[in-house]
Amino acid sequence: MPPLYLATAVILLGGALLSIQSPLNAQLAKAVGSPINAALVSFLVGTVALLTVAMAQRSTPTGSAVRALPWYVWSGGLCGAVFVSAAAFAAPRLGVATMLSLAIASQLVTALALDHHGVFGIPPHPITAGRLAGMALVIVGVLVVRKY
Repeated sequence: MPPLYLATAVILLGGALLSIQSPLNAQLAKAVGSPINAALVSFLVGTVALLTVAMAQRSTPTGSAVRALPWYVWSGGLCGAVFVSAAAFAAPRLGVATMLSLAIASQLVTALALDHHGVFGIPPHPITAGRLAGMALVIVGVLVVRKY
């Protein structure tokens, strides 16, 4: 399978799983007392799963490679923890579709800024009228999903 098709399939699967993860974590939050506790359990399960796959692949990072990373690279896990906690909190209050459409809109706005400025080693992709129109359509989509 060509890399572009594989990347598309993988991210479509990941996006679908995010839709499933949010209501599952909302149920978990009720059982364990808070969205933070639900995120903690979710990340523990994810860590065990990733550790299992990494061990099966015999893939471990080298100490020198890890030490060479800039400090801000470590905040990626924090970003995930904030999102999972926020989704566990918001999904039962807003509904999964509204919660995710809002999340996607905020991701797109942030992504356009990151792309435009080539932040964190991403090659720059300037903001264009077409990209702004796409972002506007997503925001309109959020409003439609929320209202109807």
